[in-house]
Amino acid sequence: MENKNKAVILGSNYYIGLSTIRCLGVKNIYTVAIDYSDKDRYGADSKYCSEKLVAPHYREEKEKFVQFLIDYAKKQSELPVLIPCHDSYVEVIDEYLEQLKEFYLIPQTQKGLYTKVMDKEALHRLAEENGVLVPETVRLNEDNFFEKIETIIKYPCIVKPTDSPSFVAKFRKKIFKVNNREELEEALNKARGAELEVIVQRIIPGFDDHMHTFDAYLNQDAKVTHWTTCQKLRQYPINFGASVYTMQKHVPELYEIGSSFLETIGYKGFAEIEFKKDAETGQYYLIEINARITNLNSLLYKVGLNMPYITYCELTGKPLEPKAITENTNKAFWYVYEDLLAIKDYIKAGQLSISEVISSLFKPKAYSIWSIHDPKPAFSYLKMMASKLFHR
Repeated sequence: MENKNKAVILGSNYYIGLSTIRCLGVKNIYTVAIDYSDKDRYGADSKYCSEKLVAPHYREEKEKFVQFLIDYAKKQSELPVLIPCHDSYVEVIDEYLEQLKEFYLIPQTQKGLYTKVMDKEALHRLAEENGVLVPETVRLNEDNFFEKIETIIKYPCIVKPTDSPSFVAKFRKKIFKVNNREELEEALNKARGAELEVIVQRIIPGFDDHMHTFDAYLNQDAKVTHWTTCQKLRQYPINFGASVYTMQKHVPELYEIGSSFLETIGYKGFAEIEFKKDAETGQYYLIEINARITNLNSLLYKVGLNMPYITYCELTGKPLEPKAITENTNKAFWYVYEDLLAIKDYIKAGQLSISEVISSLFKPKAYSIWSIHDPKPAFSYLKMMASKLFHR
């Protein structure tokens, strides 16, 4: 096999890991799916998955998990490429970067940077320092807290975690939306009870289709080499959720803002910056950064940017030619199951009509799970969902 370095993918129990395995497998790269359990890891059922392993839990047995990765790498003839597909794996890699860099090829070289950009509070300060717009924010320890909420932020507003993975794991949602002081105090008490740090932010005006992404790969010189931009059409939960129907759309302003910011802070590897366009001013506000392969990976692949393979090639000394998708391809990412749930809620809330939904669907699709060339994961997913519905 020409590609002697294996690719170790952390997290195949979600379609992000599945798409990563496929992106590398089609290039004849030996892929290793590592999870903390055999249960529901439908991504590992891909025909492109070469090896399946179960490791200690990344959070409950963190040191054992890291040692498991090191022990596996020691058995290989060449350093494997390590690709996390969930925020929690990114945090562990960042924490143990010095140890893991001895045994794996990893894009980041600046310990703590990935964790910093994933932390909403730290990212907010970093963006402000570099002249990037972020939503107005009030922190809990500020003087005249409630007065600032009413005069600067105003209701409705959002209570947002600084540590998103822990918040989602606890509350099964990304934020709390509050409409008045009573709801705000209730949300703050919930966060306090869970010992989670939060901030309060203004809601940038605009429907969900005002959400955009800048998806980019930065090489070891911290320069953007591959990139495109996308526009969300629907997300779940609606208004403050993850992409379920998103199309590639060229927005040059996002490249200007995103590339400059990432290069200035010395970022390396894949990043996805989420922006929201203010419906009143037209300005783009940075919302968050995903420091790992994301939901839109299958769409990026379909438009010509195989981000896992781009990562693999550069780290193994065979960098690909720079490439940018600067035309509108009209191709769309589609996570069918959650989009159906979202559509029901959009229509119920009066935010979309049935005709608007139907007209949006006539685009070439990049499916989250289904592939005619690799159908088994889809059937495993359906079996998993049927089992959950039955037990419910």
